[in-house]
Amino acid sequence: MRGFTYSRPTSVRDAVAGAGPGTAFLAGGTTLVDLMKLEVMSPGEVRDINRLPLRGITLDADGLHLGALERMSDVAAHRTVRTDYPVIAEALELSASGQLRNMASIGGNLLQRTRCGYFRDVASPCNKREPGSGCAALTGVNRGHAILGTSESCIATHPSDLAVALVALGASVRLTSARGTRTVPLDAFYPLPGGTPHVENALTPGELVTGVTVPRSRWAAHSTYLKIRDRQSYEFALASAAVALEVRRGTIVQARVAVGGVATRPWRLTAVETALAGRRATDEVFEAAVARAADGAQPREHNGFKPALLRRTVVRALTVLRERGHA
Repeated sequence: MRGFTYSRPTSVRDAVAGAGPGTAFLAGGTTLVDLMKLEVMSPGEVRDINRLPLRGITLDADGLHLGALERMSDVAAHRTVRTDYPVIAEALELSASGQLRNMASIGGNLLQRTRCGYFRDVASPCNKREPGSGCAALTGVNRGHAILGTSESCIATHPSDLAVALVALGASVRLTSARGTRTVPLDAFYPLPGGTPHVENALTPGELVTGVTVPRSRWAAHSTYLKIRDRQSYEFALASAAVALEVRRGTIVQARVAVGGVATRPWRLTAVETALAGRRATDEVFEAAVARAADGAQPREHNGFKPALLRRTVVRALTVLRERGHA
């Protein structure tokens, strides 16, 4: 780990004042500290934001509001979240270990870096870590890598379970800098890698995530998150699905489906949503709808199983909702 300056601002205004490309904000530290130890990240300045007034879990006419510094475990355990937005609670509970969930913040979870082994190995070429150096995963070990949204510059998967659930529900993030505050839909917050995989989100230098808003909807309370992985705990997804349905008299009025573990960002399956709308919640409808789940997939040598796994994961998530009486 390289040397850096450290400060503990007590207001958002002080936290973002003068912040720039060399500034890192520290909340739970469950990603940042690891990457600094590996020298994957070497900020010249670390600002500890844990004293900022960025907590709170509230529900009003606009929806659910989460402070960026709320801990993952606290949000997952909150009665309103569990009742009105169960997909969020389930995604959080399936993320990391209990100890990490007690430390990790909501804002930090949305900003966590990829778990691609080549990104974390400073001896390997990685366009995300060092633009223009190449992508070792293209011809290397790529079993866990993305099949959707990839480019010849990067095939790393997005690691956040929470982000998948929030994209399914149409959430937005509040961003604050010395220039002011703006709100960005989470689905637009994460760009495709294209030729610039080092640009991982819409944050500008010195900008801070200060909160998340999840709008009210008829489907949010009828939602679930399913995660398929190599082991039951403390493992990132090979495929995951966040599914929410609005059903009236046995007919699906609206569906929201987003997936993780298979794409370079949280991936909304709009074609599947369209195929479900107006249909009965039957096995035959589910199977037909997911036929297009992997449209555009580009598997590599070791992850050719992912298109089929993706389709089965979405079908299973839909079936779980039906078995719970939500469809």
